[in-house]
Amino acid sequence: GKLFRWPDLQHPAELKPLCECQSFGVADGPTVCCNPYHFSRLCGPESPPPPYSRLSPSDEQKPLDLSDSTLSYTETEATNSPNVTPGDFSDASTSPDAIKRSHWCNVAYWEHRTRVGRLYTVYEQSVSIFYDLPQGNGFCLGQLNLENRSETVRRTRSKIGYGILLSKEPDGVWAYNRSEHPIFVNSPTLDIPNCRTLIVRKVMPGYSIKVFDYEKSCLLQHATELDSADGPYDPNSVRISFAKGWGPRYSRQFVTSCPCWLEILLTQPR
Repeated sequence: GKLFRWPDLQHPAELKPLCECQSFGVADGPTVCCNPYHFSRLCGPESPPPPYSRLSPSDEQKPLDLSDSTLSYTETEATNSPNVTPGDFSDASTSPDAIKRSHWCNVAYWEHRTRVGRLYTVYEQSVSIFYDLPQGNGFCLGQLNLENRSETVRRTRSKIGYGILLSKEPDGVWAYNRSEHPIFVNSPTLDIPNCRTLIVRKVMPGYSIKVFDYEKSCLLQHATELDSADGPYDPNSVRISFAKGWGPRYSRQFVTSCPCWLEILLTQPR
């Protein structure tokens, strides 16, 4: 990894294996994968939580130890995606087996305040969300049409490229930035409890971040019920913008000001 991708890499604990690797999740297997492109770097906290927070940096990420129309928000149909052959890394929403499985999230694509296309339902443990590159299967954003796009949106769409790899893993939901530009992430489990400052994480190319922690979410939802949420609040929604950030550190205060962004609507774990 240090030779081919990250000259500043210091320790193997800074790396996370990608779920698309055949050796992923195989404990004490006979072989160990050493392909540097089957790994990502862990995205650590940009700054430590304040001392009064109940969260520690290790809670935020894995430890570093050293259709073509705007539909209503409640639309739940899945977009058509091609069936894939065994071994392909794909969502495969329309495969025959998908009907038998329950989905774990829906993905909505937005351009500023406009929802573009239908919700994309994810049944497999992972899905690629990309622009229009001919590699792999998944949610292709380049196929979603919308009339009268602004020049800002067009420029940002051109930066999506390979996009992200979204995966549901034993410890939560992870996003891997496969593009050549940063992505920006916000979710209830990345925010600091009882903190009014929105936390938006910047994730550089080649890095992964745990965007949602199911165990922490259960604790936060319980706390929210007791304290009464201040304003609209979705405890199971993750927002990811491409190339452009939002929040207190940026000129865009709201995610709806970002040219291209995703809303990951998670189902309750069973």
